[in-house]
Amino acid sequence: MATTALPSRTEAVRRFNRFYTRRIGVLHENLAATRFSLTESRLLWEFAHRERTTAAELARDLDLDPGYLSRLLRTFKEQHLIRGERAPDDARHLHLSLTPNGRRAFAPLDRQSAADVERLLDGLAEGEQRRLLAAMAEIETLLGRARGASPWLLRGPHAGDIGWVVERHGRVYADEYGWDLRFESLVARIAADFVDRFDPAHEACWIAERDGSAVGCVFLVHARDDASGEPVAGTAQLRLLLVDPAARGAGIGARLVDECERFARRSGYRRIVLWTNSVLVAARAIYVKAGYRLVGSEPHESFGHSLVGESWELALD
Repeated sequence: MATTALPSRTEAVRRFNRFYTRRIGVLHENLAATRFSLTESRLLWEFAHRERTTAAELARDLDLDPGYLSRLLRTFKEQHLIRGERAPDDARHLHLSLTPNGRRAFAPLDRQSAADVERLLDGLAEGEQRRLLAAMAEIETLLGRARGASPWLLRGPHAGDIGWVVERHGRVYADEYGWDLRFESLVARIAADFVDRFDPAHEACWIAERDGSAVGCVFLVHARDDASGEPVAGTAQLRLLLVDPAARGAGIGARLVDECERFARRSGYRRIVLWTNSVLVAARAIYVKAGYRLVGSEPHESFGHSLVGESWELALD
């Protein structure tokens, strides 16, 4: 049961809030020497990191008053920063996204904000930076729990993450589908190839982390011809999508797939391909919602079972 905060603790939190908002410049009328306010900048960041969204999603995720958000969105539309398209499956829903003009407006804001944080961190030694980041993660975790949520984040792989990817795939697929050790061996080879061939300009891995522990992953690599092993021009491949059972239902899988598409577009790929099995119903639903289409299927005997392999594709042009 929660206890009532003591006045001294309440004041300590308020003092920290005053210090931190002053330290990062939140009280400035405009953020990062741009024409955008803090709320407008935060809204632009959300658009820049989502392929599409709706006003209802933004109001919920940013905890904004719908009327206030509506005025902001109207201003963005008038400035040609965002556009709206009716959802093909439900005309009542308006999908919002950044226009090219909006991306140009966000780019300097993003660069300046990153530079400001880098300067903030540069004043600290390596050990102090790690302590600061750990403290920030702890604050995020505790306050997230206080609101009834368990926050998660996406990051690049750290030492030990590749081993986790292999172990969790082996364990989860054995528990849920009865697949044998040959599947874990396949995952290990895929993960090792990613590390050995890694091309940061065209390949990436994302780890979903919650409460300091990995709970999901996905890889995007340059697709290769099965026979020759040579890269396939303009084609990326999504691999090893996994969300730990304890973390499902929070939208992590969909976000991981979205990150793959966003990275592929920035890297100049023309399409993304993936191979999965028909029994993986939850993953297939994510692919369908993201716009992938089934282009082929074939029965096969693998991992101790009779399965149906499926090839999916997402066109990016």
